[in-house]
Amino acid sequence: MPFLFKLKRPNNHIAGGGFLVTYSTLPIPLAWEVFGEKNGAATLEDFRALLGPLTSDRRLDSDIGCTVLANPFFLSPERWIKPPGWATNIVRGKMYETSQEEGAVVWAAVAQNFDQGATRTIAAPGIREQEPKYGSAVLVSPRLGQASFRVLITDAYKRRCAITGENTLIALEAAHIIPYSREGTHDVRNGLLLRADFHRLFDVGLVSVTPDLRIKISPRIREAYFNGKAYYRMNDAPLAQIPDRPELRPDPDRLDWHYKNCFQA
Repeated sequence: MPFLFKLKRPNNHIAGGGFLVTYSTLPIPLAWEVFGEKNGAATLEDFRALLGPLTSDRRLDSDIGCTVLANPFFLSPERWIKPPGWATNIVRGKMYETSQEEGAVVWAAVAQNFDQGATRTIAAPGIREQEPKYGSAVLVSPRLGQASFRVLITDAYKRRCAITGENTLIALEAAHIIPYSREGTHDVRNGLLLRADFHRLFDVGLVSVTPDLRIKISPRIREAYFNGKAYYRMNDAPLAQIPDRPELRPDPDRLDWHYKNCFQA
């Protein structure tokens, strides 16, 4: 779904936008860890200062809302779009329906800019997307970055580690089943939410998950580190947490790839 940026007075024009991926709430330190300078500040301290006047109880470690977008784009000033039907007392935003005249006018103006190549996009640092990694063909192919991937995985697993059920959010990380460096994608079905230690073990093949969602612990933990009792108790157990929606659950083919190609059996 398109999400457009409107400038404040005196400009009062649509100057860009993006495509809505999801909306979530995160503790302020985690929002900074995930999005960094995309939060609109140079440092975490600046980010806290920016939020201070907006927080009535001055609790700067409380959760904040995060609107996650893909493919942000910006228009040059001569192509800014005047939003129709925008009352001066609207402060939180406005929803347009493309089936109605106002929405159709706005979307036609946005689409014209894409058709003429007049948009300027900002890519996520360190992320290079290739054509096969794009989603289904739309006006602009949606590309999920690492930050979007992490938020989607976190919410899909209800903020619990897939293996342990741990829900200390700051200790949980989004793991790729097929590594991004090996043609894996930032796709929910290519991910698991894992406690940090299990994420590391999964990445090096000392832990895996079978296509039928059972945990496998490598004997090499004991051989190499002379320990691992806490991990071996989980061997062959089912995952503690999986997404409720089938379309968000880990892809069996990708799990099979990890088990056959990465797991140190």
